[in-house]
Amino acid sequence: MSPNRPAAIIVLAAGEGTRMKSTTPKVLHELCGRSMVGHVVLAAGELEPERLVVVVGHGRERVVAHLAELDAGVRTAEQTERRGTAHAVRTALAALAKEDGATPTGTVLVTCGDTPLQTTATLRSLAERHTSEGNAVTVLTMELPDATGYGRVVREPDGSVAEIVEHKDASPATRAIREVNSGVFAFDGALLAEALEKVGTDNSQGEEYLPDVLRILRAAGHRVGAELATDPTELVGINNRVQLAHARRLLNDRLLEAAMLAGVTVVDPASTWVDAGVTFEPDSVVEPNTQLLGATHVGAFAEVGPGSRLRDCTVGEGASVVHTVADTAVVGPGAKVGPYAYLRPGTLLGEATKVGGFVEVKNSTLGTGTKVPHLSYVGDATIGEHTNIGASSVVVNYDGEAKHRTTIGSHCRTGADNTFVAPVTVADGSYTAAGSVITADVPPGSLGVARGRQRNVEGWVGRRRPGSAAAEAAQAALAAAEPDHDQD
Repeated sequence: MSPNRPAAIIVLAAGEGTRMKSTTPKVLHELCGRSMVGHVVLAAGELEPERLVVVVGHGRERVVAHLAELDAGVRTAEQTERRGTAHAVRTALAALAKEDGATPTGTVLVTCGDTPLQTTATLRSLAERHTSEGNAVTVLTMELPDATGYGRVVREPDGSVAEIVEHKDASPATRAIREVNSGVFAFDGALLAEALEKVGTDNSQGEEYLPDVLRILRAAGHRVGAELATDPTELVGINNRVQLAHARRLLNDRLLEAAMLAGVTVVDPASTWVDAGVTFEPDSVVEPNTQLLGATHVGAFAEVGPGSRLRDCTVGEGASVVHTVADTAVVGPGAKVGPYAYLRPGTLLGEATKVGGFVEVKNSTLGTGTKVPHLSYVGDATIGEHTNIGASSVVVNYDGEAKHRTTIGSHCRTGADNTFVAPVTVADGSYTAAGSVITADVPPGSLGVARGRQRNVEGWVGRRRPGSAAAEAAQAALAAAEPDHDQD
């Protein structure tokens, strides 16, 4: 076991977050496809702590259910009364002691559920600093150009922390210090448990504050150290929607930078948005005004965008997806989609397929080389290989009560303005005539024709629309067509 492996990590996530102005608990608000507390739990979990516990309070049921979906190994401790950060940590330690029979005695990290940009690397550096220096407590700090509102970290000449002074209590000289407390700490577990019992409520809010533990441990002769974060944006806290949007932009920039450094071309990062679960292969290209969400994967040499929005999709090598909305779809290698296509869940496009302009596909499979080029709807269908679906075709899959499936085979050619009334099968090598309503199966190699014979009612316009522009045009055309009987 690594000496820097934490005995426990405690995530504080009990606050109500009234400034979010929301019925959703603050820590469940999302950025880049993941909740705030989800980002924190996943970063902390990569340190492989012996115990990972989240302190919950406001919206407990929803937060606990969310954590269970995220990671079944995460424990929770309920803070029924929100009496400050020290009280929250004491609640977590009490829950661990009840479950395990004792409080953790190794390194205990305490972090916040509303600081979603923190990384595993920074938490690991904090734990390593704490262990190497043998501190009773190590505070994670950051330097800010404007430290207004933050507690200033006052250091001793040897680099240890003398005290943390809140902004309102700081002298002008202390306020000039730019190193501030981030609210993330590493503690000696046994000393933390002892000190928490001595934390009072003699402050304006009448609450138990975790930074008081530093003062208590230092007064007892223990060393208090600090680890300065290299990137202060990791420790940005979120209390309202403005800060949420700012953090989302920071995280999005971080994700795009990592993708570009790994060989992805992002033409316009400012207009491109990706979720944390999105993955790429080198030499893929993301055009402007594109959103890639959920667990979307983009293959090598594929191009997505401009103007596309994909959620939980797979885009194969060399495929092109332009001005498209897609949800839970698979786009095969070399396929071309769009512009203005809509791929709904269950869509599976084979290699070198084409789904063209204003085409919607839902719960359907298109085989290799098959094309649906124009203005069509394909729902609950299986289409074979190298088939062409004519323009303005519709698969009628719903009878008002149930969905039915249509099968169109390989090497078929269906006419424009066809309607396929499911359940129906058009077998391999068949054709269907333009304007047909196909209600019966078409055998292999056959031509399916399902349309009425044309009948022309001559003179109808003149009789039914006399004096209209159409009637006048028709009369002129008839006159021009009459033979000339003049004799020279």
